[in-house]
Amino acid sequence: MRGARLRRRNIWLIALAACLPAAPAGASQLRQSVRVETVMRRVDFHIDSTLIMHIEYLRGRLVGQRPGQPPWFDDRLSFDIEMDTASITLSTSALADLLNRYVFNYHGSPLRGIKVSVEQGRLKQSGRLHGMPFSIVTEASVTPGGELRLHPASIHAFGVGVQGLMHLFGLSLQKLADVARAPGVRIERNDLLLTPSVMLPPPSTRGKLVAVSLRDSALTLRFGGHGPVRPLEVPDRQATNFMYFRGPSIRFWTLTMTPADLLVVDADPRDPFDFWLARYRTQLVAGSSRNTPDGGLVTQWPDLNKVRGARRHEP
Repeated sequence: MRGARLRRRNIWLIALAACLPAAPAGASQLRQSVRVETVMRRVDFHIDSTLIMHIEYLRGRLVGQRPGQPPWFDDRLSFDIEMDTASITLSTSALADLLNRYVFNYHGSPLRGIKVSVEQGRLKQSGRLHGMPFSIVTEASVTPGGELRLHPASIHAFGVGVQGLMHLFGLSLQKLADVARAPGVRIERNDLLLTPSVMLPPPSTRGKLVAVSLRDSALTLRFGGHGPVRPLEVPDRQATNFMYFRGPSIRFWTLTMTPADLLVVDADPRDPFDFWLARYRTQLVAGSSRNTPDGGLVTQWPDLNKVRGARRHEP
């Protein structure tokens, strides 16, 4: 008897399910992140008005952070930049700005007033540790996990070498400086370990650091480690400084391009393309555009630092 009742209930459930409207085609895709393929070459990418990272080359994608919503240039939180391979250079002054203004800019930070320079192939950092002047000369390398390791060759406080003294008393930077609140930074005994992609403010970047090189007053970071990278063909093969986006959809200002096929070219290729996401509208308005036979858009923008009246402060 009980089995008969269960069979009748199952029949009713099947009939009810048959009457319900089917999920629209592609509904599952709408709940997924929108991923837009990108390639960039020779771009001076502003973090703010003065902090700039030079992208010599980047191949990756913009990954939307709101399900079903495209990356939107006007909202830095709407997407992440995922890097398959990239070569990015930071000047030592830019690295110092990044550390002072974004990484260690919190109440109670043990490190303040950091300055960075390159000396004889090594990276020197100086500043104040708990108010005490210090300087560290470090050798830079990359860990298997993709962190930038800065290993001290010498440590000075008040201009006096203290590395041996610290060892004698069982002290280390790890014990002297709590950096748990600093994004992308940790200390392992006396080694400073940095995860550059985590240290940057939005839009967040993802990528594995595989190599570092120091020269003059800059350090170059290479990202990769994902195996063969599929090339992305650019509509204008003559372009040298550009950003190209292709994928399901992308949004800029009040426009949404579906599918996305957008090439932003530097109007003056004699120097890197000066671009600031927070001020891109100024460049867009001062530029020109044309369509390709395939329905893509090629837009030529001037460098931000060459646009008359462009405001150079962070919004």
